[in-house]
Formats: sequence, structure tokens, C-alpha cells
Amino acid sequence: MKVLIIGAGYVGLNCAVAFAFVGHDVVLIEKDDNKLAMLRCWQSPIHEHGLQELLQMPAVQQRLVVCNNMELVSEADIVMIAVGTPTMENGHADNSYVENCTAELATHLSPTKRQTVVVKSTVPIGTHRRVRTIISRELEKRGLTRDVHTASNPEFLREGSALSDMLYPDRVVIGCETQSDSDMLYGLYRPILEQSFEPPLVLPRSQNYMHPPLIMTSATSAEMIKYASNCFLATKISYINEIAQLCEKLGADVTEVARGMGLDTRIGPAFLNAGIGWGGSCFPKDTKAMLAMAQEHDLSMPLIQAAVEVNKRMRMVIVEKLQIALKGLRGRTIGVMGLTFKPGTDDVRESPAVELVELLLERGAYVKAHDPKGIQNFRHAYPHLDVMLCSSPTQCALNTDAVVIATDWSEYKQLDWGFYNGVFIDARNSMRNISAHGVLAHSDGG
Repeated sequence: MKVLIIGAGYVGLNCAVAFAFVGHDVVLIEKDDNKLAMLRCWQSPIHEHGLQELLQMPAVQQRLVVCNNMELVSEADIVMIAVGTPTMENGHADNSYVENCTAELATHLSPTKRQTVVVKSTVPIGTHRRVRTIISRELEKRGLTRDVHTASNPEFLREGSALSDMLYPDRVVIGCETQSDSDMLYGLYRPILEQSFEPPLVLPRSQNYMHPPLIMTSATSAEMIKYASNCFLATKISYINEIAQLCEKLGADVTEVARGMGLDTRIGPAFLNAGIGWGGSCFPKDTKAMLAMAQEHDLSMPLIQAAVEVNKRMRMVIVEKLQIALKGLRGRTIGVMGLTFKPGTDDVRESPAVELVELLLERGAYVKAHDPKGIQNFRHAYPHLDVMLCSSPTQCALNTDAVVIATDWSEYKQLDWGFYNGVFIDARNSMRNISAHGVLAHSDGG
């Protein structure tokens, strides 16, 4: 099958590599010259486990073309939109990139070939209708009267394990209106649904992995499944962080509480890790978009609103702990370990660690910081922040009044912390077996 994907971000790039790996011929369209140059040399512009290794595979290179030639749309069976939908000031997702992309690709759709345009981006509910209308109008301008085929195929990729999530998904959701479009999308995902490919060595298939279920639904429901899923997971994290604060007051251990909860199959253990809160490119954007869509229809969503507020408060919990332990922050030197919003990625967007750095600087502290993968992106995204960026965790910790583990990278767990005698705050509750002098005991998210 010939697949064309527009946008080489986290979603588009991982989808393109995965589809090429399982046997499809893929064209990946990218307009950013820097990304394009790297990908043409088979170098990944993002850090993602297994991505560089798969890009180096001859079989992937034979099936994957990276370019900026939209005319190739005419040759594709499936055209997939995977461009960004950033948050606007009013909380809504900015759909302009999707709509502009749709208008451009519509000028290159084949006049005779049956093609399906698939929206992979996380988009406001009803975007599939907008996409269909834009394409129909453009085809009318070209004097073409053929049917327009569109579908919604939301992504459920976790940064740091996006390729694994593509090859071994929990489920595949396809939203479309006709059987022919369903058949087209089934053909795209068939190698993944049937697990008929040989797993790459860098991303082995779990022995317990079962074939993923396929959910065929309406495009509207498919769009909503994405938002509803992310908002629920964000709420689950905020819930355990609320419990964590009460645990500290009562002397309970939130990690044991979370473990006891997670063993209940109705609840499950995932996303019950108390800490500094959620961030990244999905949860903040999707919760804001959900609230904005609800407001547009005069509907309040107090559960999601509370999840957002609790999450915001968790950064201040860390700051307050430091202020109490150090008798004030002005003039103190704080080492912040981790800048990405989670381990396994170089993405610093909406990172709780970065927000913590900003709060510390506002209170007059000097900040040193380290991250195994995110230093370059931090420099690029936050050049105005006066932070000493360190090349090693040890350099970051030396001569500080306190250290905060803000992202639970394995490098920090493996470090011998016996040398450190300042205030030590594990804001991820990930280093409970690590010994250091002067540890600030806690059992909540901070």
C-alpha cells in the first residue's frame, strides 16, 4: 500500500517509520529544512527509543521517501495528516495547520484514483467534516465531482515509547463513514493487527502481547475517544497527587497506597505515580481543548477542571517544601535533575520541571540543571531563563543547597548519592531505595 504522511513530528515520523517497517511504501512530507536535511541523511531529529535504529535499516530506507513534494499526494492510496494542533489563548486547539494542509493536499489529489484522507492529528471534534468540506470545495474548483473519502485515526503514542506503541498498540481506532474506507484503513493496519511482521531486535514483542483489538466507529466518536482517554489519564494522575498530600498529613505512604489501589483490576496500576504532575505535548493541550469545547456548548466539566488545577498546584508543593527546608529560597542554589516532561524523550514542552525552574527563579534562587537528552531543546525553547546547564548529574548537585529530582531518568537512580548532604527532594517518588545524606523525608508527590 502507498501511504503519504504530512508532518514529521513525533506522530508523523514514528508512524512513517513503523508503516515502512511492516511493509508499506511511505512518503513523508516535511517542510522544515533542518528536519528534512537530517532525515535525508537517515538521522532522527528527535530522541525516541528505537527510532534511529529503524531509520538505519535498509528495508526501511528502501520503502521510506522523505521530501517536500506535495505533488506525490496524487500517487498515494492513503494520505495521512499528522501536523501540529497547538493550543490557542482561548484553550482551543489551533486547527489552522490541519486546514491549510488539507487545502494544499486537495490540489494534488488524483482525479481518478480512489484515495482516503486520514486525520491522524489530535483535532477538535468535527474536524473530519471540515476536512471533507475543504476537499470537496477544492475538487469543485478543479471541475471534479467524485466522492470524497475521509477518516479519523487518532494516535495513542507515548513519547519515549512511540515506536513500540505503533508496532504493539493497545488498540487501533478507526472512524469513517463507508465500508470502503474501513477496508482501506484495515489494509493499512493489517500487519500490525495480525502481528505478521518479524519484530525488530531493538523493539522486541512481549511474550504476553495479544493481537490488538480494532475499534471501528464513526469519525466523531474516534475524535472524542482520543480526548476522553487523555483527559481520564490526566485526571487519574491528579487524583493520586491529591491522595498523596493527604497521605503526608496522616503518615501514610502513597506508593504503598497506589500499589494497593492498582492491584484492583477495575483501577489498574498505570498512571498512579504521585509526583510533580503531568506535562508534555498531549495532556495539557487536550485537557484545555476539552474544557474549551465544553464551554462552547455551555457545559461545565468540574472533574477535568479540578484535574488541571491540582496538577498546577503540584509544582508549588515542591517550592513550598524547599522554602520550609531552606528557610527561604532567595540566594539559595538549587539543582534541578531533569528538564524533559518524562524520561525517554528530549521534549521539554509543558514540562513540570521547567515550570519548577521558573518558580525557583522568580523567588530569587540560583538554578543549576541537568538532563540526559533535553539540554539542547531547553536552550532553544527557554533562552531567557538564567540557568546553569550542567554536563553531568554530579556537577549539577555539587555546591547546592538542595537537589530536586524533577524527571525520573534512570541515570539519577544509578548515581551514588552518598556524597550529597544537602536537602534532597524526589519529586517523582522514583528513588525510594537511594541513600543520601540529608534526605528530606516525604511520602507525597514532593
